[in-house]
Amino acid sequence: MSGSPSPSSTHPVATTTSGRVEGRVVTHGVLRFAGIPYAAAPFGDSRMLPPAPVPPWDGVRDASSFGATVPKGDYPPAYARILAEVTIPGDECLNVAVWTPDTSGPLPVLVWIHGGSFMNGSNSVAEYDGAAFARDGVVLVSVNYRLAAEGFLLLDDGIANIGLQDQIAALRWVHENIAAFGGDPDRVTVAGESAGAMSVSTLLAMPAAKGLFAQAITQSGATANTITTDTALMVGRRLAESVGVDDNRAAIVAAPIDRVVRAAADLVTEVQTAADPAKWGSLALSLLPFAPVVDGVTLAEHPLDAIGSGSSDGVRVLTGWTRDEARLFLVAPGAIDHVDDAALLMSAAAYGIDEDAVNLYRRNRPDASPGDVLAAIVTDWFFAIPALRVAEARAARTAAPTWVYRFDHPEPEDSHGFGAAHSAEIPFVFDNLGEPTVLPRLGPHPSQQVADTTHKIWVDFVTSGDPGWAPYATDTRTVRLIGEHVVDADDPASDERHVWDEVR
Repeated sequence: MSGSPSPSSTHPVATTTSGRVEGRVVTHGVLRFAGIPYAAAPFGDSRMLPPAPVPPWDGVRDASSFGATVPKGDYPPAYARILAEVTIPGDECLNVAVWTPDTSGPLPVLVWIHGGSFMNGSNSVAEYDGAAFARDGVVLVSVNYRLAAEGFLLLDDGIANIGLQDQIAALRWVHENIAAFGGDPDRVTVAGESAGAMSVSTLLAMPAAKGLFAQAITQSGATANTITTDTALMVGRRLAESVGVDDNRAAIVAAPIDRVVRAAADLVTEVQTAADPAKWGSLALSLLPFAPVVDGVTLAEHPLDAIGSGSSDGVRVLTGWTRDEARLFLVAPGAIDHVDDAALLMSAAAYGIDEDAVNLYRRNRPDASPGDVLAAIVTDWFFAIPALRVAEARAARTAAPTWVYRFDHPEPEDSHGFGAAHSAEIPFVFDNLGEPTVLPRLGPHPSQQVADTTHKIWVDFVTSGDPGWAPYATDTRTVRLIGEHVVDADDPASDERHVWDEVR
């Protein structure tokens, strides 16, 4: 394989295993190649099946613009106004975008798996622009993968976790092709946020992904959000009922794709806005009806169990969460100010903690409203504690280091009430604060100093394997707190961590 003749060329060309692609020069002289297929178009006879190889092409393929996005619905209305979404028509939606400073290499590689509740997102979202990473010597690859029913529908036919299989196919593409773009296939870090982080945590447990990356970053998502086969089959039945067909793959594939996409989106909206526990069971808390399934084949066991047994040995991991994760889900729909004491206690009980535990959270936040306290509790249940459990499971094996962080910027009063909410750290990690779509949730004046600090931590980890503070150990429990000031704290909020010792 060969790369472009010069990074200054206005029409850089790289050669992949399927054919040649022509990219473009973007900000800071960075080269971008977009819309490169890593698997065949997943439609027709290939729909809702594991990814198939890319048919080769002759000549030079135009890779100057982002490729098609996968079939997906809209974000629920409360989130659509603050989370950017892109829709690009076309069949070759299983594609990657690559940013690189030049094609001579070999440079470290960061593979980005986007979030979006396994329902939304794409590699063309502006705040995922990888130019700042390429500017700083990292080849960034951003991946599209199938979502919702197209990627995570489970029926009684032995086909599971298609979206995860897409991600593995993309990582194989990276292994085979990234040298043509200046990347080193032996220095790959896979990273993701939210559903992307849940995916990365699951990839750490999947034998099919072994050897495809040396490092992993999980931002605001860990192993707690897999679902059982019984739950996944229930979701499949409900989806088929909504589409109006039998609950088998042939019947669902035969239905118009727009109808399937809409039914899946409506199902998720119901689960995330008005879930009846009697109807939806554990999904009323996890809120993710489409997610990785412990099917016993593609994912043989719960990822935390697999990690505890050594599935991620040898892989260096950076994991963390944002201080105010759950404020996104309470502030966006306007619910946080309507939480009273009774609702707080009832909700806390649903998450498995009693009034004494709630009072501890209150004492630690003497000026907080019931909604603020609930946000802290949900943040811990959904994000902080699962991340710590992964770190603890890995630390117990001492097979490879794990570093833990908490992202603490901005403050709620500076950011329309959101604070360091879910997804807040992404524009700082990518050093893309100038992207206008991030301001509705970050406020008008996000700190460039925090972006410089945060971006450097990720670059340092990708390039050197060390983000710059002590690895997590069960005797020290060091966590880096990232904000206007950077502090390394041993076991921060330990009293609240202990609340969850007996809650699973």
